[in-house]
Amino acid sequence: MEEKGSKQWNFGANKALERSSKDGLREVLHILRSSLDPSESRPVIALGHGDPSSFPSFRIDEATENAVAKALLSAKFNSYSYTSGIPIARKAVAEYISRDLSYKVSPEEVHVVAGCKQGIEVLISVLARPGANILLPRPGFSAYGSRASFSQLEVRYFNLLPDKGWEVDLDAVKALADDKTAAMLIINPCNPCGNVLSRQHLRKIAETARELRIMVIADEVYERFVFGSEAFVSMAEYAEIAPVIKLGGLSKGWFLPGWRLGWIVTFDPHHILKQSGFVRSLNNYLNMTTDAVTFIQGAIPEILGKEDRFYMKLELIRECGEICYEEMKKIPCLNCPSKPQGSMFLMVRLKLWLLEDIRDDLDFCCKLAKEESLIILPGRAVGLKNWLRITFAVEVQSLRDAISRLKSFVHRHSLK
Repeated sequence: MEEKGSKQWNFGANKALERSSKDGLREVLHILRSSLDPSESRPVIALGHGDPSSFPSFRIDEATENAVAKALLSAKFNSYSYTSGIPIARKAVAEYISRDLSYKVSPEEVHVVAGCKQGIEVLISVLARPGANILLPRPGFSAYGSRASFSQLEVRYFNLLPDKGWEVDLDAVKALADDKTAAMLIINPCNPCGNVLSRQHLRKIAETARELRIMVIADEVYERFVFGSEAFVSMAEYAEIAPVIKLGGLSKGWFLPGWRLGWIVTFDPHHILKQSGFVRSLNNYLNMTTDAVTFIQGAIPEILGKEDRFYMKLELIRECGEICYEEMKKIPCLNCPSKPQGSMFLMVRLKLWLLEDIRDDLDFCCKLAKEESLIILPGRAVGLKNWLRITFAVEVQSLRDAISRLKSFVHRHSLK
């Protein structure tokens, strides 16, 4: 037994972790799951998380499974990985990305990582020098802000404009930036807004970055998820104007979030990133962190070459996006400013003044989970309070059931 008056132990919790996880996506989802009624007999419908892999319609094809099995059984990929990935994986990713660009990507510019989440960790850690700041979109993917907070990299948020198809507020970007600003982030196609940025707007973003002397981080993990009138154009097309860092991976385009394989690609034709020391720091960080699983890397050449079945799934996602958008317009207390053009999400504004017994977006979603066994993400988890982010990449029948439950909930709580 410890004696009275003895000294305290010398270890304790890292308080930065408490700050950085507050209102994060996973934390909010945990709160919503805790609100579910255990006595409810209906199955839970989850429209809060961008992971359709559990639905039969989105199961990966047999050829992809066989590619991994073949790589594993070959015994060629049991060793440690190289720092930036094994050569055949880097080459395959470079060739895949080059298909949609007006120039070729070198394998040396590709760095294979354990999913885009690790890619975010790597980039934020490399940029987090004392006094620096980064410009992030609001709404946006919360992992960037959480990681920056933990790394003590100051975050400054610029707005996306719902009345302009969720374009970047470039005037706000210019007002926020200073000589300590390292980068700005764009997510295109957008999580959580479902928009696809036009070629003209991407050029303006690049020109703004050049004016501010900052790099552009382009999260393009949803680049295959485009089903509207606006074609996807990679930010890499404008690397001649300002340096670009691209994030991509298997998690979305191949419905493989659990396989944890992504990539960071540097586009630096004028050697600005190299001369600044960024590339050297990137390699130094990759030397310290873990590597992507090698047998998944070994299967990459075959996986990236097989896309036929994806387009059937994309048509299903487009159909679900259409259903979701049209049905949201019929619910009086909700407002959806634009039809989704890409990704698997749309943002919906809550008209709280038309509801009773609902304080805010989190209260709405907690009560919805409890009363209807339906999980929708409150907008605060992506930086926009009193909005909702709805995931529509589910089976059509599940989506229709979810919309029916949402309408019942809203009817019950509407101001009489």
